[in-house]
Amino acid sequence: MNWVLIFGLIALGGLITTVSFAVWLWHKASDVFSEVKMLGTRAGELSALLAQIEPGPGVRRP
Repeated sequence: MNWVLIFGLIALGGLITTVSFAVWLWHKASDVFSEVKMLGTRAGELSALLAQIEPGPGVRRP
């Protein structure tokens, strides 16, 4: 009977660890997706700024 209790506690500990890791991983993935979205916003802003640059005299546009 003691072996059943020991293995049950080990299984419960493993389950708690797995769920905790999954929650932590979900938060980290959410942070990464947020940063990727911000990177896309910044790329759009950079594109808008680069579109405003006019070449100097004597420079031909393709």
